[in-house]
Amino acid sequence: MNNMIQLVKQLSTKLSPGIYTSSQQQSAANQLAHVREIQRQLKQHDVLDTPLMDLPFVVFDLETSGFNPDVGDSILSIGAIKMKGPTILEESTFYSTIQPKKKPSDEILALTGLTMEELEASPALADVLMSFYQFVGDATLVAHHASHEKRFMSHATWQTLRLTFQHRLVDTSFLTRVVAPNEELVTLDECCAFYQIETSNRHHAMSDAILAAKLWRENVQKADVMGFTSLRDVYVHLAKSK
Repeated sequence: MNNMIQLVKQLSTKLSPGIYTSSQQQSAANQLAHVREIQRQLKQHDVLDTPLMDLPFVVFDLETSGFNPDVGDSILSIGAIKMKGPTILEESTFYSTIQPKKKPSDEILALTGLTMEELEASPALADVLMSFYQFVGDATLVAHHASHEKRFMSHATWQTLRLTFQHRLVDTSFLTRVVAPNEELVTLDECCAFYQIETSNRHHAMSDAILAAKLWRENVQKADVMGFTSLRDVYVHLAKSK
């Protein structure tokens, strides 16, 4: 209990610049409890054998100030969209910019299209993470070049919430390697070009999340036609083909 109180006090400095009232403390505690409950559900829910065509996914993208959170690079924005199997749920989206602890480089600001004005007016990382995890629930996460997302999410989740990153996170290449094994597809632009997915507003977290969702949709549909009915089927196939 003392650990919970201490964590809520720490979050209070992140979630509000002013005096943190008891109601705000309770709200933060409730949000954190919800995230903990989601993590408990993840441990009880094995998605490997759920049919791919029915499996809930959240495809997401991060824009960051660099490539290494251990040296101070941070998440600047999160964009995400829900799917069920190959169906993109266009109305179920999440997007937020995040207040950085230090100013990103001019190159990063130019690349992402973000401005210091909107970043400085954004909520703190802890607040955004809790909202994001509540949006995701116990869905399976998908990202393009997922190792980047996992590195930052693991670091940020521990640093702000003192929780480990628990969600299953699948890289889009997980299915690309199965449905297009002879193609050299690495970047999101290359993958989208292969599937004739029109790209626009690149390096914006929400736009890139939608592009990754369209890529994932193509792969799920092709994998189903090829007879892959679950994530386990794909894991077994990839293990045998090594």
